[in-house]
Amino acid sequence: MKKTLVINVVGLTQRLIGEHTPFIESFLKKGKSAYISPVLPAVTCSVQSTYLTGKTPSEHGVVGNGWYFKEECEVKFWRQSNKLVQSEKLWDELKREDEHFTCANHFWWYNMYSNVDYSLTPRPNYLADGRKIPDVYSYPPELRDTLQEELGTFPLFQFWGPKTSIKSSKWIADAAIRTDEMHNPTLSLVYLPHLDYNLQRHGLDFTKIKKDLKEIDGVVEQLVTHFQQRNARIVLLSEYGITDVSNPIHLNRILRSKGYIAIREERGLELLDAGQSKAFAVADHQIAHVYLNDPSVKLEVKALLESVSGVEMVLTGEELQKVNLQHERCGDLVVVADADSWFTYYFWLDDAKAPDYARMVDIHKKPGYDPVEMLTDPKDKLVMAKVIGKLLKKKLGFRTVMNIIPLDATLVKGSHGRIPEDKADFPILVTDQINATFDDAIEATDVYQILKNHVTEDI
Repeated sequence: MKKTLVINVVGLTQRLIGEHTPFIESFLKKGKSAYISPVLPAVTCSVQSTYLTGKTPSEHGVVGNGWYFKEECEVKFWRQSNKLVQSEKLWDELKREDEHFTCANHFWWYNMYSNVDYSLTPRPNYLADGRKIPDVYSYPPELRDTLQEELGTFPLFQFWGPKTSIKSSKWIADAAIRTDEMHNPTLSLVYLPHLDYNLQRHGLDFTKIKKDLKEIDGVVEQLVTHFQQRNARIVLLSEYGITDVSNPIHLNRILRSKGYIAIREERGLELLDAGQSKAFAVADHQIAHVYLNDPSVKLEVKALLESVSGVEMVLTGEELQKVNLQHERCGDLVVVADADSWFTYYFWLDDAKAPDYARMVDIHKKPGYDPVEMLTDPKDKLVMAKVIGKLLKKKLGFRTVMNIIPLDATLVKGSHGRIPEDKADFPILVTDQINATFDDAIEATDVYQILKNHVTEDI
């Protein structure tokens, strides 16, 4: 088998490759590339699971970054167990073919409890006093200790939240290189999330994202240089393209206005009661799963959502089968935004009654994806002073919350999840193997075989 590196550069598209990414542009010109027809929904967990199984969401079951767990009556996002992916993975097949094959998975999702040989994924410590301490989970367990002793603690707060920076992607790249030096895995999967941040904050505004492009270009060059020196084949790919948006749609507020949403009030604040609601939406970028506890309202809810400005289509039944999204985890209805719109999880009507987690970075409590977690209120000139003060209180042992996230969804300028109209916004695959056999346009399910061929074939 051939040593192979796969770098997942989140958000990378043909539109972004150019003067600000000289190394990636050179790699593209010297190699072979293809546009990838996006899977629906074009979101992290669904796309990665499709690439690593060669199956669609209707088969592997990952219908989004989160969904409604019906037996628990709870919405859960960003789960981590590999057992949630209901299809065989690339490394499973390769291990059967060659007992000497090994795989290292650095931060691709559903990383925990898979049978890769070396895994690394974010896993903060939640302490009894309310603190969240940056950390990672690894297999074998000592890999975590070795890497954090050598590279420093994983910069969790630069991986997600208002302080995101190149530091997290750089740490992941350094960890992948160090793992390779120690263990020499046959296949290394590396996830670089950096472009996800400012592309969602600012959209395709090159005056604001050119620094990010240059930074990720440098990290990609570092990885490629190391692995090429070890005679590895190199694949760059991405999951989706991020496009400009300006219209946030609050589906749960619309459903609430018609009496479909059930709300619990605790301590004067409101919480979504999913199990008691007739219908509610689980928002995930430009896609939303709408679950019905009362099937009798299906047609009227569908008609209501189709009438919302910014909604492109509402899928159900055979329509979901056609887009390979029919699965028990899927919503009874799936709502797709138009090119300028995206969906919030917001369900409260009065910001004074918003739940406490709404103003915090809290990806596990929110019943939907919240890109506003990457932002602070631009009108609040004292926000950093407030952060410093809160951190000082925590260090002194006082309980406090980092309630600095605004409730203004119009601050978000980029999103993804639907199928873009322009191929320049499609995800791409680029390899340094110029004789690789694939077309200029491929399906997301084709990525599996292409990656397998890099490991197993002379191409």
